[in-house]
Amino acid sequence: MEQPGPALGWDFSCPDWEARLREGRSLLPDLPLDEEEAARAVAIFNKLRLPDVPGQPLLADAAGDWARDIVRAIFGSLDEHGERQVREVFDLVPKKNAKTTNGAAIMMTALLMNERPRAEFVLIGPTQEIADIAFQQASGMIDADPYLKTRFHVQEHVKTIVDRVNKAKLKVKTFDMKVATGSKPAGILIDEVHLMSSISYASRVIGQLRGGMIANPEAFLIMITTQSDEPPAGVFKAELDYARGVRDGRIKTDVHMLPMLYEFSEAMQRAKDKPWRDPRNWHMVLPNLGRSITIDRLIAEYRTACAKGDEEERRWASQHLNVQIGMALHTDRWVGVDYWEDAADETISLDELIERSEVIVAGIDGGGLDDLLGLALLGRCKVTRDWLLWNRAWAHDDVFKRRKDIVERLDDFVRLGQLVRCEDPTSDIVGVADVIERIAEAGLFPEKAAIGLDPQGVAALVDELASRGIVAEQMIGIAQGFRLSSAVWGMERKLKDGTLWHAGQAMMAWCVGNARAEQRGNAVLITKEQAGKAKIDPLCASFNAVMLMSRNPTGRGGGLDDYLASLAG
Repeated sequence: MEQPGPALGWDFSCPDWEARLREGRSLLPDLPLDEEEAARAVAIFNKLRLPDVPGQPLLADAAGDWARDIVRAIFGSLDEHGERQVREVFDLVPKKNAKTTNGAAIMMTALLMNERPRAEFVLIGPTQEIADIAFQQASGMIDADPYLKTRFHVQEHVKTIVDRVNKAKLKVKTFDMKVATGSKPAGILIDEVHLMSSISYASRVIGQLRGGMIANPEAFLIMITTQSDEPPAGVFKAELDYARGVRDGRIKTDVHMLPMLYEFSEAMQRAKDKPWRDPRNWHMVLPNLGRSITIDRLIAEYRTACAKGDEEERRWASQHLNVQIGMALHTDRWVGVDYWEDAADETISLDELIERSEVIVAGIDGGGLDDLLGLALLGRCKVTRDWLLWNRAWAHDDVFKRRKDIVERLDDFVRLGQLVRCEDPTSDIVGVADVIERIAEAGLFPEKAAIGLDPQGVAALVDELASRGIVAEQMIGIAQGFRLSSAVWGMERKLKDGTLWHAGQAMMAWCVGNARAEQRGNAVLITKEQAGKAKIDPLCASFNAVMLMSRNPTGRGGGLDDYLASLAG
C-alpha cells in the first residue's frame, strides 16, 4: 500500500467518536496502515500470556481490542522512508481495564518487532510501585513462554530486559529527572500520566524524551492513563487537551498523535441529570469489559462509593468511568462549591463586565511573597440586576520556587491569562491598580466603599491607588475571619438561586475547590489557615467584594433605560 509522504501527514481526527463508543466500535480512525506489518505485530501481541492469572491465558483471549488498536497503529505506520507516521498515542482508559499489563505487552511486542541493533525502549511508571508492577508483568510474560525465555535475559536488579539477538533493551523506570538523561529511545511508554500533574519538572522531562526520539525516525511515544481524581493540571492537562483537539479535528497541522479517549462527551459529563451515572452507559468507556472487568462488580463498588458521599462518588467516577472532575470536593468544603459549576458564564470578560454593569465594586486579598494577590470585580447587571464576578491574580517568583507541588497548575493559569507571574517586586501592585483605574475611568465605582481590602499589609497598594486618583472614601478595610460570615452565606445563597454568575475561570474553580469551611458558634470561617497550603486568595477577594455589593451601592453606569438606549444607538 502506498504511504503518504511526511509532508502530507495523516488525518487522526475521529469526529464520530461518541457514536463509535456508544456502538462499541473501534476508536482507530481509517488510516493507510501497512496491514501486513500491523497484522504481524498483532499476532505477536496475541501470543503473549497473562502471567498473573490462573492458566496464563493468551492475550488473544484476555486483552481487549483497544490494546490491539494501538499495536496496529504503531507498528503498521512505518512508511517507505522508515519513518513512523503514528509517532505518539494518547490513550485515556479507566482503571481495571488492564492498562499496565497491556502496556507491558505492547513494549514486549516492540522488542520483538524491532530491527535496530542495541535499540533502547523505556517503560516509565509514575511511582516505584507502578513501575515494579509493569516490570513484573513484562518479565512474567517471558517466563510463561519457552521461546521468550531463551531469547531474552531478564535483569531483575536493574529492571531491564535484554534481547540476546540484537542487544536491544527494555528498561522499566520510575519517573524522575534522570529518566531522560542521555536517552535516545526507539520507543517510550508512560503509564498514568495524570499522576505527574503535581511534579514541577514533568513537562520538561517529557519534552526531553521527545527530543531524544528525534535520532530514531521510527521512534514512538505512548501514554496510557486514567483520568485524574483532581481537576486536570500541568502536563496531563496539556496532553489531554491536545489529544482532544486532534480527535475533534480542531488541530490538524503537523499532527502525529493518535488520540484514543474512552470518555463520555462533555454534554454527558456536565448534564444536570448526570447520564454517566446510568450503568447502561458504562460500556462506552470500558474497552476491556467482559475480561478484566464486569458491570455487576462496578455497580457494587459504585454504590459503596455513593454511600460515602459526593466526594467519594466523584473520585470513583473519575477513576472508573473517566469522568473529569471540574473542581475538588471534600467533606469540609464550602457549601458554595456545590453550585459553582452551574453558575459559570464564560462570556464574562473584563470588557463584558464593564459593558453590562451599572455599578462595580472590587475586593482585594493576599499579596505576600509566598501568596497570590487576588482581585475580584463584582458588577450588578443593568438588565437583570444579577451579580457578575470576574477575577484575576498575581504571583511572585517566590511562589513558583517554593510551591513545587502546585507550580504546574499555576503555570496553567498563567497560560490562560488568569494569573500574572510578576517580573519585579511591584508588578502585582501596579497590575491591580491598572485594572482598578480602568473601572474608575468608566465611572462604575460608587463614591464610597468601592474597594474592599484585607486591612493587613496593604499600605503600598493604598498608596498606588491614591496616586491613580482613588480617594480615601472609596477604599475600605474589610474585617476578616468570622466577620466575613455574612458574605460567605450571601455568596453561596446567590450561587444557588441563580443570581450570581462568574466567568468560569479555571483558577477560580481551583481556589473554590481548595476552600474549607469551619463552623464556630453561629459563624462560618473560610480562611487561609483552614485551606492549608492551597491558595484561596482570589476567593477571599470575592468575599470582600460581596460585602460591599451587599450594601446596594450606586455608580454612574446608568440603569436599564440607559443600557437599552445604548443598544438602540
